[in-house]
Amino acid sequence: MLEELKKYLRIDGSEDDVILTLLLDAAEEYLTNAGVPESESKLYKLAVMLYVTLHYENRDPSQKMEKLNFAFQGILLQLKEWGENE
Repeated sequence: MLEELKKYLRIDGSEDDVILTLLLDAAEEYLTNAGVPESESKLYKLAVMLYVTLHYENRDPSQKMEKLNFAFQGILLQLKEWGENE
């Protein structure tokens, strides 16, 4: 998934691979803790990528991330609902 993420973020090279891998792991852990089961669905992958994007591109805590955060929260709610109905 790292290579897909790098394409999504338009990152060439490998200098940020360590931080991106950390953020990928954190995204999956966050979703699990939020009650979203890990899955191969495209929506799950998008949620992981949005989580990483939020934290990778907005490392300055004073910046507002409302638009991406809103999209992430919407996907999270859908995934939780989907997981509870299985």
